Amino acid sequence: MTTVHDERVADPGQDLARLIQAAGHGDQQSFADLYDATGPRVLGLVLRVLRDRAQAEEVTQEVFLQVWRSASSFDPARGSALSWLLTLAHRRAVDRVRSAASQSRRDQDYESLHAQTPFDSTAELAEGRLEATRVRSALGGLTQTQRSAVELAFFDGLTHQEVSERLGVPLGTAKTRIRDGLRRMRDQLGGAR
Repeated sequence: MTTVHDERVADPGQDLARLIQAAGHGDQQSFADLYDATGPRVLGLVLRVLRDRAQAEEVTQEVFLQVWRSASSFDPARGSALSWLLTLAHRRAVDRVRSAASQSRRDQDYESLHAQTPFDSTAELAEGRLEATRVRSALGGLTQTQRSAVELAFFDGLTHQEVSERLGVPLGTAKTRIRDGLRRMRDQLGGAR
């Protein structure tokens, strides 16, 4: 079997076309010759698009792998071998740029969705003080018996039974004072329904 590298022709374009066609039939030496003849040019094009040497080298490898796999689809009647090869390289490089941009957008979207809002202790403290003022004001609107029952239950953490014993009133009366006091506070705090 005579290979293309033994039959060099004067026209480099025809030579490249023959190398591609021979590589399409599995001729490894023709593929190696094609790589040697066009590799630097393909790398240069890809590097101009990507502007990153490591990625450009990776994409160049991908381009030549694609050439090896699809060389049989090359049709010299549709264009020159070099144009076909550089078109493959350009498309693959642009795809890499688009993929990187898309990944960057996905990362930014993820970050913005999952970003923790910085803790603002000053704002929280101010909000807590404002809420405490509102609660104290609402407590001031209760009767003395309601206020005593609510304070014992919620600020001292006593059970209804313990409130009843502390105030010296029946359990039902203690529950009623707490319930009525909480309703009045809710109405004053704007939680009425």
